[in-house]
Amino acid sequence: MFKKIAVMMAVGLLGLNLVLAARIYSQTATKAEKDNPYAQLELFTKVLEIIRKDYVDPDRVGYKELTYGALRGMLSSLDPHSQFMEPEGYKEMQDDTKGKFGGIGIQIAMSRDGFVTVVAPIENTPSARAGILPGDRIIKIEGKPTDKMGLSEVVRQLRGDPGTKVTFTVFRAKAKNPADRVKDYTLERAIIPVESVKDAKILEDGIGYVRITQFNEPTAEEFEKALEKLESQGMDALILDLRNNPGGLLESARKVASKFIPGGELIVSTEGRDPANKIVYRADRGKKRDIPLVLLVNNGSASGSEIVAGALQDLKRAVLVGETTFGKGSVQSVLPLPDGSAIRLTTAKYYTPSHKVIHERGITPDIIVPVSAEDEAKLIAQRARAGLPPDESGEKVEPISDVQLDRAVDVLKGVKLFALQIKKSRPAAKQ
Repeated sequence: MFKKIAVMMAVGLLGLNLVLAARIYSQTATKAEKDNPYAQLELFTKVLEIIRKDYVDPDRVGYKELTYGALRGMLSSLDPHSQFMEPEGYKEMQDDTKGKFGGIGIQIAMSRDGFVTVVAPIENTPSARAGILPGDRIIKIEGKPTDKMGLSEVVRQLRGDPGTKVTFTVFRAKAKNPADRVKDYTLERAIIPVESVKDAKILEDGIGYVRITQFNEPTAEEFEKALEKLESQGMDALILDLRNNPGGLLESARKVASKFIPGGELIVSTEGRDPANKIVYRADRGKKRDIPLVLLVNNGSASGSEIVAGALQDLKRAVLVGETTFGKGSVQSVLPLPDGSAIRLTTAKYYTPSHKVIHERGITPDIIVPVSAEDEAKLIAQRARAGLPPDESGEKVEPISDVQLDRAVDVLKGVKLFALQIKKSRPAAKQ
């Protein structure tokens, strides 16, 4: 009897295993069929020929035009930063890395919901003087909607010869007055400056201040000179302002962070599907500053700024004050194609020393100090006027307090006072 039951159980288990195996095989086969490149290419070719045969406008159905259109859609469907670049766009990108160009002075990116979004205006450029703000969405250029344009096409439309003009429409979700949410701007293009380290000065009580507007090749060297200048003036604490800094060169950002982090410490790492994309970046060995440090950040701080902020925050080397950063923490590789075009493909993401992902999350400050869109526009205008003679500064405006900077000063005063009290208490403790 027991033998019969055992046999029945064995048969039942065998049957169950066969059913599960069949289901797994079926699912695997279905998945493999869906991922079969030949079947998908056959579908693509069929649609391509239908379009060429039946589309109403025969001048728009050349194989090259349709293929380029498909590649644009393919890349843009992955994420806001991957894109297909036609030969002309790829050449423009290469030219940008070699010299100056005419433009309006903004860094832009595709938001996660697909809008062309201003990361930050570049200081002392037409866009900054006009009051363009981080987070502004560019919805039209010369009356044409941007929702069908790729990022490279938007860049191409905004750039041009210095002295020419471009009109574009901005949507500002943060505007208090609904009437101010959509506004047209007509700006004259200009040569965009590349100066990155600015306003090195002592604010008060030995507290130094330096602003980095972007990370380019000479930034680390210029920053070192600024620090040496302030140290000669008695600096014993520092505010590093990375607000509206859209990033730039990773190596430059690494070198700036290295000035405050012990040699060999991890600053940032990149990870992707390909093991070759797993790279770690560590602090240089050499002179280090151990003075109290505050970083100012906002939603215009992106990429390289977030790498510096994330490292200094994770390693407890600085206090972050301001607003959550932009969240641009992915690595794009540019891969040239045989016909002169290229693809820009996201191949990895940045991770802070504690392995927090930056992309689409940003870095949250230790002390959050919000600023309204209106006040931010006034601060940018005030900063732009600061270097102009009185007769060139335009209409007079009431000075506005920089509440984020004021809070940073208060933090450092508190840190210095605490350190002084600890120092004073040590001799008494030994008695």
